Amino acid sequence: MRILFTADAELPVPPKLYGGIERVIASLVEEFRRQGHVVGLVAHRDSSVEVDEFHPWPGLSSTGRLDSLRNALALRRAASEFRPDILHSFSRLAWLLSFRFPLSTSRFPMVMSYQREPSGRTVALSQKIHGDRLCFTGCSGHIADHGRSQGGGDWSAIPNFIDPSKLEMVAAVPDDAPLVFLSRIEPIKGCHHAIAIAKASGRRLKIAGNRVETGSAAGYWEREIEPHLGKDGIEYVGTVDDTQKNALLGGAAAMLVPIEWDEPFGIVFAESLACGTPVIATPRGAVPEIVQDGLHGFHIRGIDEGVRAVQRLPEISRTACRQRVEEHFTVKVVADRYLELYQARIGR
Repeated sequence: MRILFTADAELPVPPKLYGGIERVIASLVEEFRRQGHVVGLVAHRDSSVEVDEFHPWPGLSSTGRLDSLRNALALRRAASEFRPDILHSFSRLAWLLSFRFPLSTSRFPMVMSYQREPSGRTVALSQKIHGDRLCFTGCSGHIADHGRSQGGGDWSAIPNFIDPSKLEMVAAVPDDAPLVFLSRIEPIKGCHHAIAIAKASGRRLKIAGNRVETGSAAGYWEREIEPHLGKDGIEYVGTVDDTQKNALLGGAAAMLVPIEWDEPFGIVFAESLACGTPVIATPRGAVPEIVQDGLHGFHIRGIDEGVRAVQRLPEISRTACRQRVEEHFTVKVVADRYLELYQARIGR
């Protein structure tokens, strides 16, 4: 199969620093080529993942009008040269217009993937323009359901994934192992709730992640987090790299992230499970799709439920947490699901 991927224009594939979806694309490219497929990529000019054919975006902005026009035309040229069986876009829906206006004779199917809730109006308009040629995926059932209900179209839920080989499974931790909060430190991630639950449970809490101090999060650190540090076992360890994350999650009794928003996917939830560490979180967005209540952690709706969940942690099998990831959230599992979708679309 000849598969043409597109990534947003701002970051290379894989990214040099931050860039979650660019890492996902790089891993999918590597897996598909390992399976013998021919893979092309249209992405930032500094992309380094090995592909069979590479086309750089001429514009480095995904939102600027001039760059969008240049990139849409560049995508059309790339497809003409590569001749894909299917095009899989992780970039801008608008750039696919080049295959409709001016009238295009290319008829390969297209897949548009979303990592956050899409605009229903945009999805509905694209359906009118491309018809059955275009289908959509969301990184969770939550995202797919939102797109389907708001804009219609043919949607599939295909999750993101992690590499569990880079995360050490810890089969058992001491009875006094700490709880861990690992996420951005802003109100919607619920760090203040994690502190309250840890204190009420009499458990230590290690807080890790980037401090967000702009917009609605301005003053949040000073009001809700800093006054508790250094007291009652509440500790801020800063940002962590992959090695530090491995040790932090593996040594925890549970990851405690009582979110206050609809999580699109949440890579860190899968990373925690890969270490064998149960997750305690609010069942919003994609959380229930990753963490099954009572099997891999607990769903909570308030401080009291959080305290009870901490008390019930001995009920959770850390081996089952790891198995959850290996069965559902690896690149091989996810790549095979994409291939099934590709084959179905090509067959149509």
